[in-house]
Amino acid sequence: MVENWLLVFRHTQVMSRGGENICKISLFISTKSSMRPITLLLFLPTLFFCRHLAEDPIPKQPEPVMERIDILALGDSYTKGESVPWEQNFPKQLADSLHAAGFDLAGLHVVAQTGWRTDNLQSALASQAPVLGDSNFSLVTLCIGVNNQYQNADFDTYKKQFEELLLYAIARAGGRKNRVVVLSIPDWAFTTFGQGSGNPTLISQEIDQYNTANRNIAEAYNVHYLNVTGVSRRGISEPDLVAFDGLHPSAKQYTEWVQLLLPLSRTALLH
Repeated sequence: MVENWLLVFRHTQVMSRGGENICKISLFISTKSSMRPITLLLFLPTLFFCRHLAEDPIPKQPEPVMERIDILALGDSYTKGESVPWEQNFPKQLADSLHAAGFDLAGLHVVAQTGWRTDNLQSALASQAPVLGDSNFSLVTLCIGVNNQYQNADFDTYKKQFEELLLYAIARAGGRKNRVVVLSIPDWAFTTFGQGSGNPTLISQEIDQYNTANRNIAEAYNVHYLNVTGVSRRGISEPDLVAFDGLHPSAKQYTEWVQLLLPLSRTALLH
């Protein structure tokens, strides 16, 4: 008696040793009484066809082009780095640290001088307008006010001028508030010079007053605020945090500032 024959194909997707997705086809011959496999010579011819049934690999996305980093640092002697070599002030240490972290550093521009109050910094920026123009910087830092405090300048005037300087910093950052960092004013009472000033406690109180003001303004504009005052207040117990002049931060203290500033800067520059 003649049996009815039925060819049954079974398709299975498997992973090859090379990691490629390929297809395996099994062929069964079915009769009314049984189903039994037979050896396929079709496997090799169908392999080429089956490989094309696998999903196409997802194309790799191009690597993002890293921004060339240029930094603008605004301030007074604390930004300039009075009594330390140029390479050891905090803006230069920050720039070097970012470069070591893989950022493409284009330049560093520092507008700062010993003895400057907020109005002095404003005048300097006005005089440098032909140089700075409408340039945008990747990162802008602002640390100003110790000389307003030291010279007993009008406190309300400080707040007004600090806000104006902060707006300038935001503009130079291209309006990107996350690229602006305000640093608190260090406490010079915790230096040998400050201890001999007659009333170091009053100095610290006034520094706190100024820092409360500049922090409130910074928070109102939603920019970063970095407190370095705590580091400066270890200056008596750790004399190596103070430069040889007995007043300004040493290179070691600036390094501690940068250790605090670097993670914040990296995050800002990557967003």
